[in-house]
Amino acid sequence: MTSESKTCQNCKVEFTLEPEDFLFYKKMKVPAPTWCPDCRFMRRLHWRNERAFFHSTCKKCNKKILSVYSPSSGIVVYCRPCWWSDDWDGLDYGIDFDPSRPFFDQINALLHRVPLPDLFGLYTTLENSEYTNMVGYLKNCYFLTMADWNEDCSYGSNFFHCKDSLDCLMLYESELCYEAVNCHKCYKTLFSIDCEKCTNVSFSKNCIGCTDCVGCVNLNNKQYCIFNIQYSADEYRERAKEYLPSSRTGIVRTQKRAENFWLSFPSKYLHERHSQDVSGDYIYNSVNTYDSFLVQDMENARYCALVLPGKTTECYDHTHYGINASLLYETLQCGGQASNIKFSWFTVIDVMNIEYGIFNIGAKDCFGSVGIKKRQYCILNKQYSKTEYEALRDTIILHMRKMPYRDSHGTVYDYGEFFPVEMSPFAYNASGAQEFFPLNETAATRKGFRWEQPATYAGAMTMPAHDIPDTSTAIPDTIVNDILECEHRGTCTDRCSGAYKILARDLKFYREMGLPLPSLCPNCRHYQRVAKRNSHKLWDRRCMCENDTHVHHNTNDAQPGGSMSACMQKFKTTYPPDKPAIVYCKKCFRAEIA
Repeated sequence: MTSESKTCQNCKVEFTLEPEDFLFYKKMKVPAPTWCPDCRFMRRLHWRNERAFFHSTCKKCNKKILSVYSPSSGIVVYCRPCWWSDDWDGLDYGIDFDPSRPFFDQINALLHRVPLPDLFGLYTTLENSEYTNMVGYLKNCYFLTMADWNEDCSYGSNFFHCKDSLDCLMLYESELCYEAVNCHKCYKTLFSIDCEKCTNVSFSKNCIGCTDCVGCVNLNNKQYCIFNIQYSADEYRERAKEYLPSSRTGIVRTQKRAENFWLSFPSKYLHERHSQDVSGDYIYNSVNTYDSFLVQDMENARYCALVLPGKTTECYDHTHYGINASLLYETLQCGGQASNIKFSWFTVIDVMNIEYGIFNIGAKDCFGSVGIKKRQYCILNKQYSKTEYEALRDTIILHMRKMPYRDSHGTVYDYGEFFPVEMSPFAYNASGAQEFFPLNETAATRKGFRWEQPATYAGAMTMPAHDIPDTSTAIPDTIVNDILECEHRGTCTDRCSGAYKILARDLKFYREMGLPLPSLCPNCRHYQRVAKRNSHKLWDRRCMCENDTHVHHNTNDAQPGGSMSACMQKFKTTYPPDKPAIVYCKKCFRAEIA
């Protein structure tokens, strides 16, 4: 078996399928993809809405709710208590297979008949955590997305096993953290990136096991350091006052200095911990996982992203979730004891042998069904005997090949393709595609994507952005009654809401931590954190190390006088060549910070 080059149906760029890819497709009994990896990822993300919310009404109990579906989507929405109850049955919406129509048309018709929950997540595991999305096992949490097993946390995404933390991205097993990105097992870590096991650390990057440090980078097990200079305890306490984040003005000044300082030090070509034979970025506790991004506990996988802690194996093109899951292909938000799931969206909790499933819970052996719970042998929400199911499934797969769906651009959707982009209930700028493949309105509409103006606060704001107190000591108790103006005033591309409130729980946190109030709304704050994370795109680069005291990979290239030449190790990295980062291979990076 040899490699094969193909041209992407969507972007027309050439991509390569490797022999191991074909082995996986054979195991899953699926055809090879016709879209390149990036376009497949974008297509799945277009069906994922993490942060765009709309006012709606539950069609079952008439309660006013917030929903990820805009009124223009045509989706029938139930509140989570109603949707997760046993008071309705997906089989009541069943339709017969119609051989005169493309199968995707029939799935789309069913999608607009069967109720969907207002927000994603395991509703029955939430305690006092209503305003959250894509979550489970939360207590006293607010505006968290993609988060599990947290308590008293707010305004973050990708949170796991955390307490009393606000405004963070990719935070794991941490407490009392603020504006931290990709930090693990940290305590009181503020305005920092890529830190692990740190305490009382601010404005620092890639520090491990450090305590009482400010503005540091690439330090291991250090204490009382400011911009990598060692001080005594008393000297540190006196000098640190100048840099600690007591005012927004000071934060901006120190953050700028720290980020410029970091650029003088090398970065490892990928973010990983306890992994072997991996490529991509932000890969933790994983083995044989390639071209993947933001994944944990993965094995034998490729083209996966946003996979949560909990064993996930034998997967290709899986985005978001996992946990005790295997044999997933072209899936989105699938997992929780899941096996052999193909081309499906939010199919979770003890599911098996599902194809083209949408919101299937505890189901087995289903094809093209929406909102089916704990049923077996269902097609288009009608239940059959095992023999009838298998025969009809084979008939539909043959029909999909003979009569494929064609979208408005002429793109062909045969058996083996994920759901068509134009059928997504989400506008492009409300979907996850905007976060990973950002476009402006003109570019998105030119590509045929739907665009929807975000909802902004229409009432009177009681505190203009320039009047927001600059220090924690100047915050009045009455701030909780005010509507604050976002500094961006809706002019950015970050789904700015234009205004925001400070809740009593927020105020307590800011005061206890000695922090000033934020001057941006939660969405704008989120996208500023996203900008601090490397993108998912990979570039071919070479190690930039020229330190002749290192034992480089090219040991036969010794220069005259006995010194070693520059390292020639090549790798794929998410650090783009046009950005001012010093990028080292794993071996040189370890030697540099040892």
